[in-house]
Amino acid sequence: MTPPGRQHLRRPTAVLATVPVALAALVGAAGPTAPGTAGAPGVGDPYFPLSGNGGFHVRHYDLTLRYDTSSRHLDGRAVLDARATQHLSRFDLDLKGLKVSGVTVDGTPAAFRRDGQELVVTPRHTLPAGRGFRVTVSYDGTPRPVTDPDGSADGWIPTDDGAFVAGEPQGAMTWFPANSHPKDKSSYDITVTVPQGRTAVSNGMLLGQRTEHGRTTFHWRETRPMAAYLATVTVGAFKVEQYTTHDGLRVYNAVDPREANAAAPVLRKLPSVLAWESKLFGPYPFRSAGAIVDHAPAVGYALETQTRPLYDSAPDIGTLVHESAHQWFGDSVSLTAWKDIWLNEGFATYAEWLYTEQHGGDSAQKTFDALYARPASDHLWAFPPGDPGSGKNIFDTPVYARGAMTLHELRKAVGDRDFFRILRAWSAAHRDGHGTTAQFTQLAERISGKRLDGPFHTWLFTKGKPNSA
Repeated sequence: MTPPGRQHLRRPTAVLATVPVALAALVGAAGPTAPGTAGAPGVGDPYFPLSGNGGFHVRHYDLTLRYDTSSRHLDGRAVLDARATQHLSRFDLDLKGLKVSGVTVDGTPAAFRRDGQELVVTPRHTLPAGRGFRVTVSYDGTPRPVTDPDGSADGWIPTDDGAFVAGEPQGAMTWFPANSHPKDKSSYDITVTVPQGRTAVSNGMLLGQRTEHGRTTFHWRETRPMAAYLATVTVGAFKVEQYTTHDGLRVYNAVDPREANAAAPVLRKLPSVLAWESKLFGPYPFRSAGAIVDHAPAVGYALETQTRPLYDSAPDIGTLVHESAHQWFGDSVSLTAWKDIWLNEGFATYAEWLYTEQHGGDSAQKTFDALYARPASDHLWAFPPGDPGSGKNIFDTPVYARGAMTLHELRKAVGDRDFFRILRAWSAAHRDGHGTTAQFTQLAERISGKRLDGPFHTWLFTKGKPNSA
């Protein structure tokens, strides 16, 4: 998300993805393992205990949606190709507010009921551990956002010409039934029909677009593993630009005409920003890129939706760098728990510092010094970024700024050569998968040959203003 303190409140035919073998263990770990037991209603995340579901892994989502921008009514059909990670007599999906008209498992009608944000499905027969199965859910209604612990709106947010669809951390369930935790990553086909004159923009590659009978249908595909919160189907009266970079990257930009003049000079820098980040962090992890620039002044943040970040207004260069860096840190390398959010936001914030340093602005050290000069009573020191304490704090200043300061302390401790080796190795080793703070610490120690548990503990987990090296 967009970092706080500048312009936002926060960061401010199926194609199955190649998912790391360890993912099944991650997803199944929260659920019971006895034969014929029910899958857990959540994966056990302490900040969002009902997010995600135990007992199975979704390999692929095939979503077919129809949205009327006048009535704000959504019709949906979700087909989930999944694999049981335990003997499964019952399982949950995250879905909030929409009416379900039918559920099948492998083509056979299944019993279902609603329990808060949980859609509880009971197939006719127990699903053996290791078995692949297909769930089809038909649903409709008027999607509405959820309110996050920090008070911001998340999920399907209506706009004057469509919808701003940003799912971090829990909003995916407002528009499709999902295993909605970063532990579970999947490939996606998303087909969206909207009134003619509107554009529906999603993740990955645009495979097709057709207009008939006053409506336009868009078919998008993301083949790389993606967490549900990074999916989008933002709808608006967008001006669209498409091109291919010198490196063969397909770019698709969709911009609200009201933001076009302000956005144009920044979006022109997108190819050079991605090329610069690729040199620092390793090869860009996806086949497509771009931006969705909406006119949504009430939203208050941008989001790193995979391959195509979503902005509530024309971004400045810092915001573009930040959300682009998330394609490595957050999207390709994902979290296993929301308390590790500094691995996303601290890294993307430090990317801004590096960009400024290497493009004629203040050095990262000068940026660090200005922050460190803040008194011990400043909100920057309110809580440690490695343990924010609750979902209310995960998009607050300490996660972003003190998280970036942690990386700068690491850089000073190991030197530039090893520091950038660490960043590239992190991106490569965990590509399409997950990472934890402990794993990052171990990697940094292995590459540098130094004991770093002291600095990491001081900057990530110590309350109050730490002593600087």
